[in-house]
Amino acid sequence: MKDINKFFGCNVFNDSVMAERLPEEIFNSLKTSVKEGKTIDRSIADTVANAMKEWAIEMGATHFSHWFQPMTGITAEKHDSFIAPTDDGHIIMEFSGKELIKGEPDASSFPSGGLRATFEARGYTAWDPSSFAFVKDHTLCIPTAFCSYTGHAMDKKTPLLRSMDAINTQAMRIVKLFGLEDVKRVNVTVGPEQEYFLVDKKLYDLRPDLIFTGRTLLGTKPPKGQEMSDHYFGVIKPRVAAFMHELDEELWKLGVLAKTEHNEAAPAQHELAPIFTTVNIAADHNQLTMELMKKTALKHGLVCLLHEKPFHGVNGSGKHNNWSITTDTGINFLSPGKNPSDNLLFLLTLVAVIKAVDEHQDLLRISVASAGNDHRLGGHEAPPAIISMFLGDELTSILQDIAKGVHHDDAKRIKMTVGAQVIPYIRRDNTDRNRTSPFAFTGNKFEFRMLGSEASISDSNVMLNTMVADVFSEFADRLEKAEDFEAEVRAVISETIKQHERIIFDGDGYSDEWCREAAKRGLLNLRSTVEAIGHLNKSENVALFERHGVLDRIELQCRADIAYENYCKTIHIEALTLIDMIRRDVTPAITRYTDKLCIAAANKKSVIEGIDLTVETTLIKQLSELNAQIFTLTNRLVDAVKKAEAIAHIDRRADAYHSEVLWLMENIRHAADSAEELVDRNYWPYPGYDKLLFNI
Repeated sequence: MKDINKFFGCNVFNDSVMAERLPEEIFNSLKTSVKEGKTIDRSIADTVANAMKEWAIEMGATHFSHWFQPMTGITAEKHDSFIAPTDDGHIIMEFSGKELIKGEPDASSFPSGGLRATFEARGYTAWDPSSFAFVKDHTLCIPTAFCSYTGHAMDKKTPLLRSMDAINTQAMRIVKLFGLEDVKRVNVTVGPEQEYFLVDKKLYDLRPDLIFTGRTLLGTKPPKGQEMSDHYFGVIKPRVAAFMHELDEELWKLGVLAKTEHNEAAPAQHELAPIFTTVNIAADHNQLTMELMKKTALKHGLVCLLHEKPFHGVNGSGKHNNWSITTDTGINFLSPGKNPSDNLLFLLTLVAVIKAVDEHQDLLRISVASAGNDHRLGGHEAPPAIISMFLGDELTSILQDIAKGVHHDDAKRIKMTVGAQVIPYIRRDNTDRNRTSPFAFTGNKFEFRMLGSEASISDSNVMLNTMVADVFSEFADRLEKAEDFEAEVRAVISETIKQHERIIFDGDGYSDEWCREAAKRGLLNLRSTVEAIGHLNKSENVALFERHGVLDRIELQCRADIAYENYCKTIHIEALTLIDMIRRDVTPAITRYTDKLCIAAANKKSVIEGIDLTVETTLIKQLSELNAQIFTLTNRLVDAVKKAEAIAHIDRRADAYHSEVLWLMENIRHAADSAEELVDRNYWPYPGYDKLLFNI
């Protein structure tokens, strides 16, 4: 068995490597800057670059790359070798501080939302020293931010780093008010749980819809799905276990704190969860996790599907963003402690998050909006599109008592026994878990459950960080003027919970009753991505982001345009794929099988006059009607796509794709799935759900 301690982080230029290879004063300068969020002294760049190069070459690297996260939602990298020519016709291996700090990729082909014209190609990548460099595929990868020639953010990382600075600035004001003078920085920590599907590569290759869109556009449910709940936490199959084992090793080599793995609710669905780390590093690590899941799966003859809803009728895949705030001295703002009602820092933070979520429901919804996630949100396995918060009985009771101005006796944790003497007692947690809640308190953190499995976690955390920073700023403005600090804190907590208690809901978020109740409370229900995006550029949202220097008006408009564009392109590709599948495969298959039935009926009739042909004629009639329906709807879909593409305004085009194109696709699917249930398996052109979900 391999010694994990020996190879964990072996491909990372981490603190231990830097401490060994850098002069002590340079190492200390670098670490102090990162820890306190200060600008790196450029004078140390050459020394750091040289040490980084020498280490990378020893690790087998021949190239370096500024590794960044453009608005595509995935990572990007351009590889440059270390070689430089000498006068005598040989080469030397070089890597300078200048090359470390700044790169210049072609920015014209990345999504910019109109920020850059095609002919305006220049963009810059800038070293992010708060995230460790690493070696991957014989290349030194340097995490970087990505901006345009004008300095506007064109990536996911830059706003995230800005939002980290914003929440640190405002949280430090709160920290000082509580007398925590030894704290130098406040960080957001995140642990993103990642769900995914695995399917056999040979079967995947026979499904154009999976290849081009990541989800099945056709497919009828198998006789058995997830209704027996036998896959959830079930014994992991050997082939999947081998994949998980190799994935863990590859992630550990890159310093990714992969911790928990198990089967999820749907057949062929699984989950991986890491240990918490600083949000910037967590975002980098999650991108690496998704990349390595796909690479590792292929080695085992599998394909990893990260689409939010690859299979109709079974659970889709999400990504749970576990979010908390901690100081560099180890204090967790969201840890209730033994006596939560007396823990004023905890309660103040708790109501700050409540206020932020209530006031900015639209931003949280926007942060998880995508064409893929629209298929999942509101489904049985995912939260509804309505934002609400779950606190649990004890915290809800504490806040209610504070609002009423009465003393609250903290509940003691109950010792539970299960009735068998050999089993030791266990302590019951102060809060239950509500898996139907989009935003739930789970002990010492909030779990934001609405993210889609394919999404970058940066978007949601930019929103969360900025929203909470804004409330901290408001609270600090008031508390810094208080004559009686403790009394004023309690007053802030009481007033805030009275004003924002509508966002708290501890019941079944899947129920129709909750939708009606949420409407009565005035909560938003943005059912689709198209509905949600329009809220991004509301004046109050622009003011929020500009107030904290996270995104300016231009950057927000670009992000809205990119979101609309991504939505349109996604549905466009899906529609063209479906049209191709129907015309080239499905309609011919139905026709061939119908023809076989006609021949069979004619043959029977020729042998025995008056023989019962009910089976053949019924099937012929049903399939002919379905085929005609599919044919007509497909022609309408072709026209609808053309009309949508002709619409100049991107928001109106997105609406056309949502209201017309997607509706036609769903109706075509319904008819085709009905036909699949009637056609001989040998005639149907694609492997069905029974094989895709159960053949591993």
